[in-house]
Amino acid sequence: MEGFEKVTVYGVSFDVASKQPIVLLKVEGKNRFLPIWIGHPEAAAILMKLQNADLPRPMTHDLLAATIERLSATVSSVLVTELRDNTFYAVLKLDTGGQEIELDSRPSDAIALALRTDAPIFASSELLEANGIEFDQEVEDVEDIVKEFRQFLDDVSPGDF
Repeated sequence: MEGFEKVTVYGVSFDVASKQPIVLLKVEGKNRFLPIWIGHPEAAAILMKLQNADLPRPMTHDLLAATIERLSATVSSVLVTELRDNTFYAVLKLDTGGQEIELDSRPSDAIALALRTDAPIFASSELLEANGIEFDQEVEDVEDIVKEFRQFLDDVSPGDF
C-alpha cells in the first residue's frame, strides 16, 4: 500500500507521568515504533484480545466485529493516517462484497477491531517519519523494549508530537 507501512501491535504500556495508556505499534521488518496515547477502555479492549481473555459477554469491539461479519462484510484494513492537534486519526476500511467503505475512527478503536478480525494495520509513512521512534539496536526481549520505551516516555509528552 503506497504511502503506508504495515505495523503490528507490539504492546500496551502506560505513561508514568500522565497515567495515560499507550499502544505501541511496530513497523514490520524494522526497529521503528509508533506510540499512540489512548484511553483506558480502549487499552483494556486491546489488552484483553492480546491476552486472549475469555469473557462471558461480548465487549463493544467484539459486538462490532460480530455485526460486521453478520452483515457479510469484512474489515479489510486499518490505516493510522495522521496526527493533528495532538490527536491521532485512523480510517477503518470495510469490504462489503466488492464495495469498499471507509470510516473515520479513533486509532485505538480501529486497532481493537483489527485484532478481533485479523485485519492488517498500516501507518502512514509520513506519520512514522515524523513521530516514530527508532531504536539503535534490535531488541528481542519485550521487557527490554518496554524499559527503553519507558525511558523515552520520561522525557516526552503528548504535546511534543
